[in-house]
Amino acid sequence: MSELHKFLFEGLPVRGMLVRLTDSWREVLQRRAGVGAHPPELRALLGEMAAAAVLMQSNIKFNGALVLQVFGDGPVKLAVAEVQPDLSFRATAKLVGEVPAGAQLEAMLNVHGQGRCAITLDPKDRLPGQQPYQGVVPLHGDQKEPLQKLSEVLEHYMLQSEQLDTKMILFANDEIAAGLLIQRLPMQGEGNLEGQGARNEDDIGLSDAFNRISILASTLTADELLGLDAETVLRRLFWEESVRRFEPLAPKFACNCSPERVGQMLKGLGREELDSVLAERGNVEIGCEFCGRQYHYDAVDVGELFASDLAQAGGSGTVQ
Repeated sequence: MSELHKFLFEGLPVRGMLVRLTDSWREVLQRRAGVGAHPPELRALLGEMAAAAVLMQSNIKFNGALVLQVFGDGPVKLAVAEVQPDLSFRATAKLVGEVPAGAQLEAMLNVHGQGRCAITLDPKDRLPGQQPYQGVVPLHGDQKEPLQKLSEVLEHYMLQSEQLDTKMILFANDEIAAGLLIQRLPMQGEGNLEGQGARNEDDIGLSDAFNRISILASTLTADELLGLDAETVLRRLFWEESVRRFEPLAPKFACNCSPERVGQMLKGLGREELDSVLAERGNVEIGCEFCGRQYHYDAVDVGELFASDLAQAGGSGTVQ
């Protein structure tokens, strides 16, 4: 069963999370045939994105959707992972070319340096006119060198956006998508103006603790993260540390598509456009890119979509 484990290092300004998506990740691949048919390099990237998005959503405790996207100028046009506050998630990708065998991030999305990573926070209680928050970073580091791993991109993003040192380890295959996040917490007095007091030796020692734990986390291999249970992973990595763990949470696959949402999208296209599709094909078919569910609309269904608008406008007409 999929699990997310949160933990703290006693006496140190360091926290961590470990996620293992098992049944939920396999359901993503099974429910969405197009995703399952993607090349293994892209499936692995999507799995890493799903694990990373679950870690980040749980880390910020945000009442809304967290959407992680990577897009660029390579054979992968777009890859998306979305996580809700209850840790339900979904993922999909759009492929426009052939992915080279063994391709990493640069060869899939950043061939000519145009690749980007975007993280969007869309609150459930968004006020009228309020826009979701979005942060965008390029798929390269401060020295303009291309980044080959999603984990490196997200570490760079967290340092820029949150000013917090973060270590992230991500691996995925067709059975499991997993990730480990280690983050340094801000210490008392950080961010003070110059002259308001210097950090003492104890503060410096606590800060160095993150570096030590980050180095330990970096030794984690794909075989260990994907093949071992959470308790074993944490014991092997941090056996010399005092780790306080919390009750695990259960991420799950879920898609929030619905006939109502699809209907609103179709209405946005306009009656004339839909009538044109009906004349050409006889019906309108919409497939959800995340879960593969198919929605079918014939002429009567399309007419019903616009019937309420006619009534509210005081119009009259016959549904075709």
